[in-house]
Amino acid sequence: MEIVVIWFRRDMRLDDHIALSKAVTYAKKHEYKLFALYHLDPFFTEMDLDLNNEHFFQNLAHFVKKAREAQLYVHLFHDDVLRAFQQIINVYDIKAVFFNEDQVGIGQRRDRRVTKFLEKKGIHVSKWQDTHLHGAQDILKADGSHYQVFTPYYQSWRKQEKQPVIKVDRSFMNSKHNICDESLSELGDEKLREIIKRCSRKFDQIGSSKAMSTLHTFIQERLTRYQEKRDIPSVFGTSKLSRFLKTGTISIRTVFHALHEEELYEDEGRETFVKELAWRDFYHMIYAHYPEMKDKEINLAFQGMKWNEDEALFDAWCKGETGFPLVDAGMRQLNEEGWMHNRLRMVTASFLTKDYLIDWRKGEAYFAKKLVDYDEASNIGGFQWAASVGTDAVPYFRIFNPTTQSKRFDPSGEYIRRYVPELKHIDEKWIHEPSKMPIDEQLKSGCVLGDTYPLPTVDHQERRNLAISLFEEAKQQ
Repeated sequence: MEIVVIWFRRDMRLDDHIALSKAVTYAKKHEYKLFALYHLDPFFTEMDLDLNNEHFFQNLAHFVKKAREAQLYVHLFHDDVLRAFQQIINVYDIKAVFFNEDQVGIGQRRDRRVTKFLEKKGIHVSKWQDTHLHGAQDILKADGSHYQVFTPYYQSWRKQEKQPVIKVDRSFMNSKHNICDESLSELGDEKLREIIKRCSRKFDQIGSSKAMSTLHTFIQERLTRYQEKRDIPSVFGTSKLSRFLKTGTISIRTVFHALHEEELYEDEGRETFVKELAWRDFYHMIYAHYPEMKDKEINLAFQGMKWNEDEALFDAWCKGETGFPLVDAGMRQLNEEGWMHNRLRMVTASFLTKDYLIDWRKGEAYFAKKLVDYDEASNIGGFQWAASVGTDAVPYFRIFNPTTQSKRFDPSGEYIRRYVPELKHIDEKWIHEPSKMPIDEQLKSGCVLGDTYPLPTVDHQERRNLAISLFEEAKQQ
């Protein structure tokens, strides 16, 4: 039987999906049947389950269920990816394989390997850029080189026309046009069920319906004041769309065009949010041009940095026990929810790399395990930015003061109290620097420093001076 394969990955939806739309059109034109596939990569399934993986696999289980209910039977394969395709080839005559490509990281290496394998067998491979508004090679300078600074990139990005929402012919999704071969999916189904059973918590903010309702609520209730509220962690001022973009349960095109469907009285909130979408494209472009940036600093001057290897301090950062309330609140939110407010991502990354002087790679890897919206390019880019070792990074001598950040963005301590309950009854006067609290106030609030809540693990001013000298030393070498 002649078939066209649609290979799903970080695009768990049936609407506004380029590869799916193209595969349906191709299958209809040539009168082939459609074979839907998701490959469970042992690289990820054999990892220890943490919040990131648990969230992703729960999204996958939800997507497979919904797709099958919509009469598109998604087959699950758990094996080496080439062996998975060979299993299909052994049964069916594959005429073409359609998928939305990865342009960076391990996904890119897998795509190249599979493409080479399929093309050697005479199978047509059709790859599409679907995860970003503009791909890694779309926005370049006039001389063809890539941008390294965000502002000129954004100016060029903003002028480029954005691809419209893609229509998918859902009428093609029925048993007449689709392959449903449960025997091929049996082992994959069993593996996914086993993973879901091992998950330590259940996520409810998953799936395309939730993604669409989250988008519409954001536009109707928070977009016009986004520029004012997005930096205040105690209020619900952000979009909360990143987790859906991570799994592809909503398309980035759907998000972009929904922002422009109605005229807003104030455009500043929309423009501020659109700039965040451009940052997402920018870091993706940077990663494509610096494929080693997960392991190496982009700024060559700092590739020989002598980082602190104090495991006790790193453990304190991970647990949210640094003695700096805003930092601890951010890390505890991450550990509890698998998500952290963006302002806190900057504050905690700066604290790790500038106050603790710990290698940014350790922080990036920890976020990778915990963040349900983990985006490799953006996370690496953000950590290199905070550590002052990346492209267009904050200068190394500009170091976030965690106490100043706390007073500015959580003035009443509402966010701190939510995630650091030891400080819940502390007076606003001491909430940002509890270590300055007199002993009678400590006893009154039920928070004894060094016992109930840790004393500051470092002196910020001393570490700031040390960080600057270490960066200057690295530059000279």
